[in-house]
Order: sequence, then structure tokens, then C-alpha cells
Amino acid sequence: MALSQNAFAATVFSDNFEDGTADGWSKSGGTWTVVTDGTKALQQSNTGTDNAREFAGSTSWTAYTVTARVKPLSFGSNGHVSLLARSTGATVYYRLSLRPGNSVQLQAVNGSSVAVLGSVTRTVATGTWYTLGIEANGSTIRGLVDGTVIASATSTAIANGRIGLQTSYSSGDFDDITVTTGGTTTPTTPAPSATTSPRPSASPSAPGSPSPTVSPAPTGWPTPSGNAPVDNGTIAVSGVFDGGMKRYCCIGDGGQGESQDPVFELAPGATIKNVILGAPAGDGIHCLGNCTIENVWWEDVGEDAATFLGGTNYYVIGGGARAASDKIFQHNGPGTLHISGFYAENFGKLYRACGNCSSSYQRHVVIDNVRVKSGDVIAGININWGDTARFSRITVIGDSSHSTVICDKFNGVPKGSEPTHVGSGADGVNCFYSAGDISWQ
Repeated sequence: MALSQNAFAATVFSDNFEDGTADGWSKSGGTWTVVTDGTKALQQSNTGTDNAREFAGSTSWTAYTVTARVKPLSFGSNGHVSLLARSTGATVYYRLSLRPGNSVQLQAVNGSSVAVLGSVTRTVATGTWYTLGIEANGSTIRGLVDGTVIASATSTAIANGRIGLQTSYSSGDFDDITVTTGGTTTPTTPAPSATTSPRPSASPSAPGSPSPTVSPAPTGWPTPSGNAPVDNGTIAVSGVFDGGMKRYCCIGDGGQGESQDPVFELAPGATIKNVILGAPAGDGIHCLGNCTIENVWWEDVGEDAATFLGGTNYYVIGGGARAASDKIFQHNGPGTLHISGFYAENFGKLYRACGNCSSSYQRHVVIDNVRVKSGDVIAGININWGDTARFSRITVIGDSSHSTVICDKFNGVPKGSEPTHVGSGADGVNCFYSAGDISWQ
């Protein structure tokens, strides 16, 4: 069945500060430094200032969602630690604030005028990470905490603007900031000024423009436009490779042998898109650094569909894979893998953070808008190394018994040993999701 793509979304900005800098951000007040808090994070430490802010992005951005991991470290009286959206100036923006007294507020701020659009009473503890999100789509503004909508309002006060981070008489850490579009209006990242170098991790792919993803995740399978025999071994990719939806085949024996070559090897910053991998596909795709895999399909996964070897951010956007007796995505290097708009069928694990590689890292995965069918585990991580897995808009098809494991937890071990399984399920520490994030069909 041919695949139809009707709506598009894109990740247009991301930053996890793993390069040790806050390049691409504009400071206004406060004391901001990149620190190590599990992973690298941006910290505001001056509790004596009422208005410490960092801004990024473009004032022309309109319809988008911004998310960030936020950890309040201390609260002053009536202080807050906040995420900002649609900022057109230093004091004009929508704000989602963690506040003392177990309060979260979604606000429209215009100078000294602060309109509360919605609020909720929930636990807000210092020293705890929360995932904040603001969805701005036309006049609809929504605030989310850990994937749950805590406020939704109609507001025409601010139509466009940048993203931002803020504290007031408080201190906090900020990490894993991501901006995605909603579909009809695509923000564009502004060109750097002559005196500012673009930050490599502030874009999902380099070179190349932001990549679209299918929304909702696909349910069908694409028809190849033709065949492209792989006659000369692994295809090296730098820059952008567009396969035109041809079927690329064949390498390897279709088994689980660890020594099989990949069909494609992506240089750091490379993008591969519109490719179908036929069987046997060897070890699929290797990403040597940051990479984007867009609308790529595996008809029969051999050893692994893709392996991520070294970088800070990797993106799998759209596409699908089936017939993986073990893993689909293998995460060997450091950093964060973002999987969105993906379809997986008949598999062991959609994602596995390596539990016994020669080098051990703290690894993270963000899985959003994904459909799975006949799978055992969606993500397996190593909690003793501080791995995290975050899930939203997950649809599990044909599993009335809810037997599919969403998040499996292991203790990683040195190479040559086998990781120990230590549990499964959401815990707010390593595995992040709520019942509303998973749909069982």
C-alpha cells in the first residue's frame, strides 16, 4: 500500500548543551553557566535577580511547541522557574512557571501586566526535573508538565516570537530544549549574525533544512519507486542523500551476526531520506555522529535497522521497520535519540541503549507520535548509568492484554557481560510517561 503524507511537522531547534556552551542564546540578566547535572545543562544561579532570561530562536516563529527539562534548585518568595514561548521582547511572552507552594501557572506577560491563563496545584519540588511544554497554535495556548496538559486557554495577546528560559529570585537548571512545528506554519531558524557562529546541535540536521514527519504516524507501507542494487558495499553519505523511495539491497545474510556491514554509513551531520532498505540489509544504517534519518523504511530488519555511534542528537523522523527479531534502533554512543512519526511492526525492541558496549555513556531517547504492532518492548535503558526514556502519543495496536512493555530497565555492565534486568514501567526518574501518553488499540 502506498504511503500518503498529508500533514507535516518539523524539529527546528534543539539544544542539550553537551558542547559546554550556550552559543545561540541571548542573555538578559542573571548568572548563566553550563554545568554538569547528570548531563550538561544550563544553570541560572543568581537568586538575587528578579528577571533572569535566556532567549533563542526567531521572533517570526508562530505555530510551534517548545519543550524543556527544568529543575528548580531554589525558590525565593513569589519566585519562579519558567519556560517562555512567543517572546517578542524582553518582557512580552507566554510563560509556564513552576512556583513555590506546589503551583504551576500558564501566563500571558506584557511588561508588568501578568494574566493567568490557567493554573494547577501539583507537587513542585526543588532538586527534581520536570518536563515543561508550551503549545502555541493560533489563539490556542496550552501548558504541559511531564506530558500532561495542565492548562489550555484562548489568547490573542501574542501571535509570534522566540523561546526563552527564565527565573525570578530563584535558581534552576534547564536542559533538552526542543522546538517543533505544529504542521501548517513552519518556523525557520534565523541565520546567524556575522559575529555569531551557528551552534551545531541547534538544528536536527546539518547541512539541510528541518525535516518533515508524518502526523499521525503512518500505518501503511510505501511502494518502492524502483530498485538500487548495492553492488560495491557500504554507501558512504555526507551532506544530504535522497534515495527517491528506491529499494536499496543487499548486504549481509539477514541474521543477527555482529560483524555485518551497514548499507549506509552517515558522516557526522548527514541526512538520509526517502529510502527503502530491502532484505538482507546487513546492519542497516550507521550514524557516526549527529544525523537525521527521514522517511526511511526497513522491509526486514537484519541485525539492527540503525546504530548511533557518536554524537549529541540523532533524529529518526517518519518511516518504519518490521521483522526485527531483536532491536530496531541500537544506541551505542552518547547523546539523545529522537524518534517521531515512526511505525514499527513485529519486533523485539524499538530502542535499546547499549548495556555492554566497550564504552559506557549516559544515553537518552525521546519517542513521540509512534505506532507499534506486535512488539515486545518499546525502549530498554540502563538506569545505573542515568539513561532516560520519554514517551508521548504512543499507539499500541492489537494488544488487548497490554503485554507490550513501554520502558524496560537494566543495569549496564562492562563489555563481555550481560546486563541485568531490574524492572519496567514509568517511575518519573528514568522512564517518563503517564497513562494518557499510551493508547491501546
